[in-house]
Amino acid sequence: MKLFDSHSHIDDICFKKDFDAMLQRAQDASVHGIMVVGINEKTSKKAIELSKDHRNLITSVGVHPHDASTCSDDVIKKLEELALNHSCVRAWGETGLDFNRMHSPSDVQEKWFERQIYAGANLNLPMIFHERDSDGRFLEILESANIKKRKGVVHCFSGSKEEMFKYLDLGYYIGITGILTIKKRGQALRELALLIPEDRILIETDAPYLTPAPKKNKVRRNEPGFVKHVFQKLAAIKNADEEELSGIIWQNTENLYGAL
Repeated sequence: MKLFDSHSHIDDICFKKDFDAMLQRAQDASVHGIMVVGINEKTSKKAIELSKDHRNLITSVGVHPHDASTCSDDVIKKLEELALNHSCVRAWGETGLDFNRMHSPSDVQEKWFERQIYAGANLNLPMIFHERDSDGRFLEILESANIKKRKGVVHCFSGSKEEMFKYLDLGYYIGITGILTIKKRGQALRELALLIPEDRILIETDAPYLTPAPKKNKVRRNEPGFVKHVFQKLAAIKNADEEELSGIIWQNTENLYGAL
């Protein structure tokens, strides 16, 4: 069985002391591929540096909606150069809209979200999307974007059934996190997971955040090896053969990001 953590932030300083041990634990848990996601220029560069010494790591470049106030045409240009100069860069993002915490004003988020959609499309990179409490605005921007080929994933999906089907209709994958494993918080997601076609699902940790059960009650920090718990819960919900489903999801991830 091969698993792919399609969204992590293992560039975070909390992994510095045990980085190699953490990667070994991931291998021991059958996690043989990890996407390290950039959220600004600094973290995008760091993700690239980490990938140079580890062939099972791939990366993305982008500006998270929380960091939208720090974005500029110059930042976009530098991220484009990173993508062009490093083969480990397989996606653009994490970008999107987050109207929950509002670390950046909504109009600023929207401006740089749209700009990044086109930057990714111009480089033929799939998108890694973030959406929270945008009240339909995220979908409006996606649907109005004038791009020929749509490739991407809605990371940490937590929307409605209607939104999910619209994302699927646009051609995007749905990213499932450890929320799936949480008894109360994950109930709605478990119901929706039954409706997602198997060839459109990705699994992810969002490490060091969103630790899944049963690890949630034992450790605070999430890590890529824990994506196995997300996968096992998904297989149980779908009453699917684990070996077969793991192969499908691995192929989904490579279809999006390219072969590892």
